[in-house]
Amino acid sequence: MLKVSEVQAGYGAINVLWGVSLDFPLGRLTAIIGPNGAGKTTLLRAIMGLIPVQRGEVVLDGFPLTGRNTWEMAALGIAMIPEGRMIFRDMTVEENLAMGAFPKPHRPALARNLERVYGLFPRLKERRRQAAGSLSGGEAQMLAMGRGLMSEPRVLLIDEPSLGLAPVMVQEIFAILRDLKEQGVTIVLVEQNTHMALSVADGVYLMRSGKVLMSERAQQVDVERLHDLYFAREAA
Repeated sequence: MLKVSEVQAGYGAINVLWGVSLDFPLGRLTAIIGPNGAGKTTLLRAIMGLIPVQRGEVVLDGFPLTGRNTWEMAALGIAMIPEGRMIFRDMTVEENLAMGAFPKPHRPALARNLERVYGLFPRLKERRRQAAGSLSGGEAQMLAMGRGLMSEPRVLLIDEPSLGLAPVMVQEIFAILRDLKEQGVTIVLVEQNTHMALSVADGVYLMRSGKVLMSERAQQVDVERLHDLYFAREAA
């Protein structure tokens, strides 16, 4: 289990997370929902070591991650797919995917993992020689997800995969998330599209103003109350 306990974190003198605690069971998809500024991306960055944890701890199966360097996370089985894709636009699709397997322990499995990614994203195989900058927004999101999978992560952190995509592409991306969950990948999904997030999630957290306001099994979520908390129409 990936466990976040009483974490406080932020940027310099600006604190964003105020003692948040969340559990992410292995093999499940957990969605983190909330408005802009809720602290969702900050939480993922704190887990990945991109920003320091000022208080509290992050633990994966009893192994402390707090204070570890970001470049160590791939070897520990954690990968993050950031908001905005952040692909290498001047490199080809296949070169971008190869970058996901750059750490030495993952290089021997490069060919096998390329085939796995191409199986999940056939469109990427068709475009493997194209510059990544020529891809559509949906294809770029697929590339970012594929690159994250190249290190064979046990835990995949995904930040706003539907952002800016057409509805048909959103459906396609979420179908792939279902496939990954069925393959046993632990997924932490940050998403503002509540209906799509609930359709794939096993568990749901609602965050607002750097705090967790709701923790429920996805099937038990009262959507009306969720939206009331989301839009601050109801006090926590």
